[in-house]
Amino acid sequence: MAGSWSKGRSREASDYRRRYKTARWHKRRADQLAKHPVFASCERKGKTTLATVADHVIPHRGDQYLFWYGVLQSLCAPCHDHKTSVIEARGHNNEIGPDGYPVDKAHPWYAGT
Repeated sequence: MAGSWSKGRSREASDYRRRYKTARWHKRRADQLAKHPVFASCERKGKTTLATVADHVIPHRGDQYLFWYGVLQSLCAPCHDHKTSVIEARGHNNEIGPDGYPVDKAHPWYAGT
């Protein structure tokens, strides 16, 4: 029996992706984009790009707490898509936090710690 989860996504991924359709997420996304409407990385490069995506800094990977309460950042869609493809290809986010350490605990830097 084919379900919507069978189109290349696990049932677990399908379940957490439903959260993106809730009123609660839409409000959280709108609040993030209202507070931080310009994509900071593009701004540092001298470009003013309006952000369209509220992105989880630390990938939630289905974790409900990280999904609802994890830190968000405002991104433009092309940069979000690039970040997501890097995570899917490498298995971790290469982003470095303000403390100088990788934000993703799955980053190889944390191996053996």
